[in-house]
Amino acid sequence: MKNRLKVLRAERDWSQADLAGQLDVSRQAVNAIETGKHDPSLPLAFRIARLFDMRIEEIFDDEV
Repeated sequence: MKNRLKVLRAERDWSQADLAGQLDVSRQAVNAIETGKHDPSLPLAFRIARLFDMRIEEIFDDEV
């Protein structure tokens, strides 16, 4: 799944560790989501969307 997480994080000058701390997940989990190796659970996707004040569809794209 494509996503804008890395761009959104960079716009706020957050490291992967910073974002991981905000979301209560590991830095490795953030890296796996950013690189498309792992899709977030629905609850995590909602937390990410709330953190960036966006809709899930604005961050994640399920088109291949």
